Amino acid sequence: MQFLKILFWCLITFIVAIFTYGNWIWVSIKLWGGLIAEVNLPFLLLLMFLLGVIPTWLYYRTMRWRLSQRLATAERVIADLRPVVPMGVEPAPASPSPPSPPPPAPRKPSQPPLELEP
Repeated sequence: MQFLKILFWCLITFIVAIFTYGNWIWVSIKLWGGLIAEVNLPFLLLLMFLLGVIPTWLYYRTMRWRLSQRLATAERVIADLRPVVPMGVEPAPASPSPPSPPPPAPRKPSQPPLELEP
């Protein structure tokens, strides 16, 4: 699997290098106050990509941090609720349960069974 990841990143790097070589042109960007900035097209595309990825990445990291904090809090609460038993000491046996009631006695029929004679 590691080989496939390396192969994928090498392929992406090769495609980006070919794109950069083929599109190495200057692009004029009009700024405020009559200023004009000239930048390379590959650099401009990289800048726009980062402007889209960085806020998403920051949101992802923030949510991951918040969820890890919530999980740590929940684990602390669970640990506080568990009884602590010192090492080497056997826990006390549970109190004996009350005796169960005896099973109900069988019911007597209200009339005697029919006897059939041949």
